[in-house]
Amino acid sequence: MRRAEIITAGLMALLSIYLMFKSAELEIGYVRGEGPGGGFWPFWLSAGMLISTIWIAINWHLRKSPPSQSTEKFLDSYGLRMLMLVGGGVTALIAASHILGFYGAILLFLIYYIRYLGRHSWPVTLSIAITTPVVTFLFFDIAMRIVLPKGYLEPLFLPLYDFFF
Repeated sequence: MRRAEIITAGLMALLSIYLMFKSAELEIGYVRGEGPGGGFWPFWLSAGMLISTIWIAINWHLRKSPPSQSTEKFLDSYGLRMLMLVGGGVTALIAASHILGFYGAILLFLIYYIRYLGRHSWPVTLSIAITTPVVTFLFFDIAMRIVLPKGYLEPLFLPLYDFFF
């Protein structure tokens, strides 16, 4: 666990630095008359993540956190199984988003995650799995006019666009 904590913190620090450099290609400050620049949020969120990873490294060095004091293995057989099940589900979500679009893929992923991994009832599963894509569609596509990929399900959304616009 100790080694895994510092390796993860190091990888997250490198990712933070990369994201800060990439977002700095856009304006990261306040643009007069317009508001925050295009890189403002990604840059400062990445900076916060970098500070967090530095704090994790300090706590690791001082052995203040439970993982930094642990001599246990990072992943036991159950942890590895869950990593594969969740990681496989996320990989399928990404692959399905090209075919079913974001909304269809998130619906299937939530059914898989809530019903089969979480073992919740069908009413709970379906209420969350159906509500989430609907609310996300209304928020992004309708309210903010940020069009997310629809894949082969796009014809199903055309009547909604006619209704709202």
